[in-house]
Amino acid sequence: MRHFIIAAGLALAAGTTATPASAEEISATVVAGHPPVFRWVKHTAETFIPAVNAALEGTDYTIEWSEQYGGSLAKVGDELEAVEEGLAEIGLVSSLFDPAKMGPQNITYFTPFVSSDATLVGQWMDDLQSTNDIMQARWEENNLKYLGAAIGIDDYLLMTNFPVENISDLEGRKIGAPGPAVNWLKGTGAVGVSGNLTTYYNEIKTGVYDGVIVFASAALPGKLHEVAPYITRVGFGAQYAGGLAANLDWYEGLDPVVQQALIDGAKASRIAYHQDLDASVSKFLEMMESQGATITEVSADFRKEWADGMDNVALAFVETLNSAGLDGTAVLTSYMDTMRAAGATPVRDWDKE
Repeated sequence: MRHFIIAAGLALAAGTTATPASAEEISATVVAGHPPVFRWVKHTAETFIPAVNAALEGTDYTIEWSEQYGGSLAKVGDELEAVEEGLAEIGLVSSLFDPAKMGPQNITYFTPFVSSDATLVGQWMDDLQSTNDIMQARWEENNLKYLGAAIGIDDYLLMTNFPVENISDLEGRKIGAPGPAVNWLKGTGAVGVSGNLTTYYNEIKTGVYDGVIVFASAALPGKLHEVAPYITRVGFGAQYAGGLAANLDWYEGLDPVVQQALIDGAKASRIAYHQDLDASVSKFLEMMESQGATITEVSADFRKEWADGMDNVALAFVETLNSAGLDGTAVLTSYMDTMRAAGATPVRDWDKE
């Protein structure tokens, strides 16, 4: 009897410390159009998912992840629809490539030459998604819950297969650029063509483009310096290209513990991503230079000439939002005031003209 009581006690004690056998397993598919070679996708796999798993340890929930990257489920620009329709529960939504649905989120691409600090831009844009009613509404109207993990993009460069010493050197040249960044070429004489990172290399190699507007942290992995060895640091500025979002219906059906784990995981991903990004940019530029690229930093006068010669693309952005029934002026003012208050010194105050 004594041995039976001891054995029963040990069994009871073991039962109180083990993970509950009834823990609920949640299925979650994560989608990204870009492959894991791109840093924001890498940190979804290496930071976001592990951080969520760690936050759920000891709770009544676990997540079984299915990671669908590199266009396996949705191509670049189609992630929003995949999550909206429930084909995936979570996605790296490239707001940059969905201007019709996520116009306000693209504010940074209509305000170049504001700040080259990607960490700052990413942090404030993450905050604006929840504090700016207009931005928040765009996610919710598309059946999405914004989680965070802002994709801050380092200072954009001009990479060409010809040297650029003056703005006039761009006359008649075909330059690829992502979405609204095509507008940055207005006033330069260049012919802007909308494109994305997955096709730049071949389009330059085959002569479709003479160059592209791109950022260093993607240019090296994409080997763009092999076909566009002239790198001109114009100082277009850091940008915001999207972030992690969940299907709103799915998210609202989750226990608050799981919801908070997703939010916390996205924040951890943003921080780790930008630390990684900041540490890599200078190194990547040095590596491209060592592999034959020619890097030129333009003067302040060159930068100002480019900025002043552009159409005020921010006002066009405001008018587009206004025509859609949104307060474009409020979005522009909110962003510019936020960046100036954070220490940014814009080359051109787009909202004050």
